[in-house]
Amino acid sequence: MGKRDKKDEAPPPGPFNNPFAALSAQREALPVGPPPPAPREKPEPKGPARAVVRMERKGRGGKEVTVVEQLGLPAAQLDTWLKALKNGLGCGGVVEEDALVLQGDQRERLPALLEARGVRRVTVG
Repeated sequence: MGKRDKKDEAPPPGPFNNPFAALSAQREALPVGPPPPAPREKPEPKGPARAVVRMERKGRGGKEVTVVEQLGLPAAQLDTWLKALKNGLGCGGVVEEDALVLQGDQRERLPALLEARGVRRVTVG
């Protein structure tokens, strides 16, 4: 009739052919690998000792900006901090000399982000 007439054939022995069945008996003969690395404790994030946060409006066409000063970080590190703060606050910003300038009044939300990045003392003015 058709393809369904193969009922007379016996199924293969066992559930399936496992090509790795013989290897499981040799597991004890394998060499011991290196020990797993010990878990390291994360050191406290080291950041600047202090930061001064203030809001400015003068000389900016009436727009409010939040200025973060006295971080004492090198220029390359200021760029990475600015990017992280902009992402955390959802605002724009720029590096001006040794200060981070963020758009809008961020004085309430900014201290928590600075402390999380390792700043020990945040002064809001």
